[in-house]
Amino acid sequence: MNTTTITDLTRRPSFDFLRIVLRGTGQVMFQNNAWTGLLFLCGIFWGAYAGHLGAVAWGALLGVVVSTLTGRLLRLPERDGVQGLWGFNGVLVGCAFPTFLGNTWWMWLSLILCAALTTWVRTGFNNMMAPWKVNSLTFPFVFCTWIFLLAARAMHGLPTTHMSAPELPSTFSSMADLGFGHLIAYWLRGIAQVFLIDSWVTGLFFLAGLAASSLRAALWAAVGSALALLTAIALEASGSQIAGGLYGYSPVLTAIALATVFYRPNRYSAAWAVVGTLVTVFVQAGMYVLLAPLGIATLTAPFCVTTWLFLLPRIRFDENEHPDHSNWDVENKTHLASPRK
Repeated sequence: MNTTTITDLTRRPSFDFLRIVLRGTGQVMFQNNAWTGLLFLCGIFWGAYAGHLGAVAWGALLGVVVSTLTGRLLRLPERDGVQGLWGFNGVLVGCAFPTFLGNTWWMWLSLILCAALTTWVRTGFNNMMAPWKVNSLTFPFVFCTWIFLLAARAMHGLPTTHMSAPELPSTFSSMADLGFGHLIAYWLRGIAQVFLIDSWVTGLFFLAGLAASSLRAALWAAVGSALALLTAIALEASGSQIAGGLYGYSPVLTAIALATVFYRPNRYSAAWAVVGTLVTVFVQAGMYVLLAPLGIATLTAPFCVTTWLFLLPRIRFDENEHPDHSNWDVENKTHLASPRK
């Protein structure tokens, strides 16, 4: 049980702020656990520097700090802050901006603004979605980042250095090396790409971080990425996207959400999570085609859309399960996930 109180925050402000920031990083995969967040950050730094994109790692750290401080300055519900829920959208913004935009001062200033924006946008979206008993998930990150990436097309001060050129969908190579070692790398990259990191080593860090909080969550992350990989290969999706793990990250989040967070774990919700994971692959492919003319990434939108589709029916898999989902806190409009440490 979490024993941190507002009094504790006053007595140990620096230590608790660090713990809250780490929890914010862990909450990207629904884990309210500082050790998970620390391992996630280690994975981000490893993968970013291994890929010669160290700015991504520092962007992630800056994003989670800014969004967390914004929640404090706006005096949003303290409970959300203690659980790290002010920070998880911000850390994703911090990963995305250096990944897609050139490394300029304007990019960093825009990152700060966008990370802060996600904090109150999340509150607004949650208020709007509360009557349907779902929350905004990572959509504040998606929505705000899309706006800034599209704006960059009209602003030379935000160079679109690493963004795809807008184009109509065309043919692509479906060839990918299917050797066992390569398949393992693709599978782990699918987990690492949750934070936009193209590194199988980072995938191992993330699995370790999940296991530190919830073995069930780690298992479903592994299952989600594997199912997505096999589905994309069977349906002959783009070889380069398969190799980069780009069909895996949204199914990973969907699998964790449906199997461990919003439904009480049992064999029926497990089957529901498998179906949701498979559907996410199709939503991912469809959104690749939809957004290609705009030249912007899908980010975690496929996860958000699919998870909403599987939560909105409010199907009950257990006679003792609350019809509004077992891990939904209506009053605070947030999910309750994992041991708090």
